[in-house]
Amino acid sequence: MKTLFTLLFLFTSFVRADELGSQYKEQAEAGDARAQYYLADTYFSAGDDKQAELWAEKSAKGGEVDAVALLSQIHFKHADYAQAKTLAQQATIAGSKRGAIMLARLLVNTQAGKTDYPQAIKLLRTATDDIDSDSAVDAQMLLGLIYANGVEMPQDDAQAEMWLKRSSAISRTGYAEYWAGMVFQQGEKGFITPNKQKALYWFNLSCSEGFDTGCEEFDALSGE
Repeated sequence: MKTLFTLLFLFTSFVRADELGSQYKEQAEAGDARAQYYLADTYFSAGDDKQAELWAEKSAKGGEVDAVALLSQIHFKHADYAQAKTLAQQATIAGSKRGAIMLARLLVNTQAGKTDYPQAIKLLRTATDDIDSDSAVDAQMLLGLIYANGVEMPQDDAQAEMWLKRSSAISRTGYAEYWAGMVFQQGEKGFITPNKQKALYWFNLSCSEGFDTGCEEFDALSGE
């Protein structure tokens, strides 16, 4: 799960369709399950869910557990919550941190059934250990959002800021705070209700951390 809300893959909009995943294509077509997963992930980040699902299924059949987690993401994106949860559980049991994060995301979303915030937080904390992985970036970002949201548990901006800053420290300073602002601005059905004041708060913090896009979003939202 290279990103929490599939918003972080901005670079893909500058890649021509025939170049997508070219570095993985040959190995993927030769049956390399990990290359198939990377290719699927590349298609998913570019918004080509059909190709992403095709290659993720091939990879999953080859034993790649992260591909099962990616399939969960694809089903979640298309509001197939039951299948998304089943796949996330399978991936988590098999040891995929991406699967654990996806399962946590489902456990805090009312669209996916009964929520379980304690279990979600437990799953996310186990995925924060490897600070060199995308999983740690995403797990810490989701933890920050849970504490900032304050649903089914007290809002704790100090905890939220700590986790978001940890996430940004692995990726780019101010980045996670910016995406927190975006999520509170747009909302996510079943998890976060749009909240302008919270969006402004996190955009402002992102800006103060030196992330220029956070400043731009803060100025734009302030003028509305």
